Amino acid sequence: MTSPDPDTGLLAPGWTGSPAASATSDRAFLQALLDAEAALTRVQARLGLAPAGAAEAVTEAAHADRFDVRSLADRARAGGNPVIPLVADLTKETGEEYGPYVHRGATSQDILDTAMMLMAARTLGLVVADLDRVQRALAGLAAEHRDTAMPGRTLTQHAVPTTFGLKAAGWRSLVLDARDRVVEVRDGLPAQLGGAAGTLAAFTVYGAQDALALSAAFARELGLDAPLLPWHTLRTPIADLAGCLAFTAGALGKIAADVLVLGRTEIAELSEGSSGGSSAMPHKANPVRSTLVAAAARRAPQLAATLYGSMAAEDERPAGAWHAEWEPLRDLLRLVGGAARDTAELTEGLRVNADAMHEHLDLTHGLIVSERLSAELAAVLGRARAKELLTELARRTYTEGRSLGELLAQEPELKAVDLGVLTDPARYTGSAGAVTDRALERR
Repeated sequence: MTSPDPDTGLLAPGWTGSPAASATSDRAFLQALLDAEAALTRVQARLGLAPAGAAEAVTEAAHADRFDVRSLADRARAGGNPVIPLVADLTKETGEEYGPYVHRGATSQDILDTAMMLMAARTLGLVVADLDRVQRALAGLAAEHRDTAMPGRTLTQHAVPTTFGLKAAGWRSLVLDARDRVVEVRDGLPAQLGGAAGTLAAFTVYGAQDALALSAAFARELGLDAPLLPWHTLRTPIADLAGCLAFTAGALGKIAADVLVLGRTEIAELSEGSSGGSSAMPHKANPVRSTLVAAAARRAPQLAATLYGSMAAEDERPAGAWHAEWEPLRDLLRLVGGAARDTAELTEGLRVNADAMHEHLDLTHGLIVSERLSAELAAVLGRARAKELLTELARRTYTEGRSLGELLAQEPELKAVDLGVLTDPARYTGSAGAVTDRALERR
């Protein structure tokens, strides 16, 4: 009987099959570890600290397909991390002549932290691509429905009219906020190279005249940022990742939450273009994409909290705090990567039922424009009389089942007032169109 693959994602439909799933697989992380080891040897060779043949041999050996991931995982228990058995296997794979140049001067945390940054950078690039898909789809929806009136809801109840264009523009603004944060964090992810306790002492033993230059060259070789100093227990990069990923999950979760509410059977103002079925009810068209995104948004804050909690790391290298980061960070990358993929599919196929939105504006029998009427009628009747009249007529709309406009038309005091305009919800969307236009100017 074979051992199950932990990366199949059987219980994780939110990220399974996404680009982020491939970028965060065990094999992908193993390759990132190997990329870090090979880059370190190449840089040392370039600086005259290792023979050119060593750089070639380690680089040639550093391919994930040559290593047994399951064996590495099993043997990682002995030393507490997978770098220790990997160094042994890579040294053997490189060969007797150049094997001693593998991992020379580094500590396990240097390689694992650097690999985490590589994996994060590669995954965040995929997230940005999907966020771009989302914002483009939302820009199209906002422009198309700039003037599509719908009920604005506050504390779950109808408040005043708004437009779907403004709602979509608001979603897009959040997505662009998330994209900005992801790009900024991705572009600043640093390599890690500090040696046993952050002093880079071993590199000087092996002949490095300027260990800081070696560290900077190592970062450049991998396309990562050069850190100001080793950050073994200075976990700003991890905290920044936690923050931008949790924010992105929440931004996408806001879209999903709105679609789930507005897609209810009794509301039906929105629906997913490609819905899922039910195992028991043939009529169901479940909002699967929104559901998976909403699930990711609920998990992300707790994962980020673990990463923030790991900042309290003792000494020059910690016991437990560093180790606690690995799984939640990868889970966050996967969740957000999957949520970005699902939100792109959701927004690109979202169906807008403008007729239902218009119909729902009348559910309160005209009371949705009471704010406007209070202001407009105060100028005609005086503030106190306008309030008294509207309070009484609002009560009657509920008890008599008649519209507010109909009741207002029976008031002799208002014969000269154009009640048709004042009671039309679609004509009371304020500056929604102008705000939408301004929001869409953001690129």
